Amino acid sequence: MTESFDSVVALVPAAGQGMRLGEGMPKAFVDLGGRVMLSRAVDGLLRSGVVDRVVVIVPEELVDSTRTMLPADVTVVAGGSERTESVRAGLAMVDGAQYVLVHDAARALTPPSLIARVAAELRSGRTAVVPVLPVADTIKTVDILGAVTGTPERSELRAVQTPQGFTVDLLRRAYDEADDHATDDAGLVERLGERVRTIVGEPTAFKITTPLDLMLARALVEEGTP
Repeated sequence: MTESFDSVVALVPAAGQGMRLGEGMPKAFVDLGGRVMLSRAVDGLLRSGVVDRVVVIVPEELVDSTRTMLPADVTVVAGGSERTESVRAGLAMVDGAQYVLVHDAARALTPPSLIARVAAELRSGRTAVVPVLPVADTIKTVDILGAVTGTPERSELRAVQTPQGFTVDLLRRAYDEADDHATDDAGLVERLGERVRTIVGEPTAFKITTPLDLMLARALVEEGTP
């Protein structure tokens, strides 16, 4: 499918196993208030009003079943064992769009308003945009033996969220030079020497990674978080 020049395409890599969640299945397919996390993440992108097309990347054996649980106009393709392989598979489906958002399926409660703000920054001329929140805890760097090697200044630290937004050409260039162990798209762009703009994120855009995260997410859904 060919997009118009000003289009925004959202990629949702969801091929990971997410074993830390302890649910015995890929975490994107874990139930969250009667709907799987992936469905909620895609719904948030669509409700933002700024995403022209969504491309979901899942394990090959789940492609057909995933298509049945998502809107018909969402593209579903097979991903790889590493996140970089999955994002590359998604980028291969982007044709003619100017902007791309990469969004974690595990950030299932991300407000549509945050997605819209990332897209607005791109359309205002930014080439790379990420939502962030201040870090509450003191952070230590440690060596391989667990000994503390330093204490970064907390006021300069931020926790990064998604969606992360880029011009398509910039993200493709970053992935052309990427290894297969990257966990952060903005980090790949930084390696090119390009500037990444930050905007204020949202607490509910947290990543559901551990059983405690899942408990919190389910509680928020019960209280009425979409």
